[in-house]
Amino acid sequence: MTRRLFLLLFLAVTAELSLTKFSAGAVGVNWGTEASHPLPPFKVVELLKSNGIAKVKLFDADPKVLRALSGSNIGVTVGIPNSMIKSLNASRKVAESWVHDNVTRYFDGGNRVRIEYVAVGDEPFLQSYGNQYMPFVIGAAMNIQNALAKASLASEVKVVVPSSFDSFLSESGRPSSGHFRADLNKTMIELLSFLTRHHSPFFVTISPFLSFHQNKNISFDFSLFKETAKAHKDGRKVYRNSFDLSYNTLVSALSSIGYPDVDIVVSKIGWPTDGAANATSMTAEAFFKGLMSHLEKKTGSLPHRPPVETYIENLLDEDKRNVSSGNFERHWGVFTFDGQAKYSFSFNHNSKKLVNAQNVQYLPSKWCVVNDNKDLSNASAKALEACSLSDCTSILPGGSCSGIGWPRNVSYAFNSLYQQSDHKAESCDFGGLGLITTVDPSEDKCRFWIQLDTSHSSSHVPIFFLSWSLLLLFLLS
Repeated sequence: MTRRLFLLLFLAVTAELSLTKFSAGAVGVNWGTEASHPLPPFKVVELLKSNGIAKVKLFDADPKVLRALSGSNIGVTVGIPNSMIKSLNASRKVAESWVHDNVTRYFDGGNRVRIEYVAVGDEPFLQSYGNQYMPFVIGAAMNIQNALAKASLASEVKVVVPSSFDSFLSESGRPSSGHFRADLNKTMIELLSFLTRHHSPFFVTISPFLSFHQNKNISFDFSLFKETAKAHKDGRKVYRNSFDLSYNTLVSALSSIGYPDVDIVVSKIGWPTDGAANATSMTAEAFFKGLMSHLEKKTGSLPHRPPVETYIENLLDEDKRNVSSGNFERHWGVFTFDGQAKYSFSFNHNSKKLVNAQNVQYLPSKWCVVNDNKDLSNASAKALEACSLSDCTSILPGGSCSGIGWPRNVSYAFNSLYQQSDHKAESCDFGGLGLITTVDPSEDKCRFWIQLDTSHSSSHVPIFFLSWSLLLLFLLS
């Protein structure tokens, strides 16, 4: 009797531990590399390890990044850029070549990379893309799957397609009415059929930040998991945060096409710290603390199948990301571009705060500012020129440096190009209006950055700005 009681207790405890582990899911991070001066990959891997981050999602298959991850035992999602989808759909040989070069080679030898997923595209179903990628995604995924099978890796590496936050919706705002976009419905049925056939999860972006900015019915407190937030009701169900609202809208959309039980991976979720209203470090900290607590405690209105994995957007800030959807796109990082924590938050249950990157190499302590002793009538035009080649998102409306005024915002623009140009003297000329100084011009919450000392900084091609007219207006104000 005693042995039987012990066995029953053991089984009960084991089941509870298993359920808890499943419910909480693994938390990883997106690692993007669209930076003019990227932190060296081996430094990034050190950063991942020191913060207990066991999973990372990449947007491409950069050999330097994958070599740095070899032997780390970090679970890796390798990305295929959207630009390759059409060719992968058209040719099995192209798919086989891609798998050989970017997956198979990293399974050989002692220092292997623990590749778990191949992500076909980066949100190729975004509504703004129209039909640019949609007709070719399923074919590309199938060819990659066949290539993995041919390489005897299909049991170890799963093929997934990251879906965008706008791929599903509910016009009424009620999760129970959730469905996929009409133009996507047929493609989603094909995708879900493919995923379930190969036991792969559904990757999707959940974005409380964008929901807050685009939906007047979503309050700030509701987005940040605040207990004081006004609840949203859907029949008998009560929602107390934006995450649960979006997640259950997705679950309804999946159910509506016959796939209620597919595993879900939240492939992107985050809160930026600059470039928009309410995009601050303090707000991002509140959001992530609320999110982690919510996932760990299994509180709220999540269904019986919560996300099996969740990937934070983003590990680091990236000063070359496209800003067509907003200046905040360059400020998703939990860490600044140089691996320094922006706020108190932890991926690791054993730590209460993030661990910074160590022994980072910077350029010398020099800045480029506007020379106040010169005629500055042409200064704003020169600042525009500087911003066409560097990152000026912080001085635009909503940015952390938007309040510094003229001509200090011109100095910020000058310094941005000077840093991106590795302190080349001519990059601080601006027709004689620039001045190199060793006195830090930073003030309050506006930091004038010093770039990393790298031997492989990018060629200085123009960086697309959301609105040149807005920037010019702001510089002249």
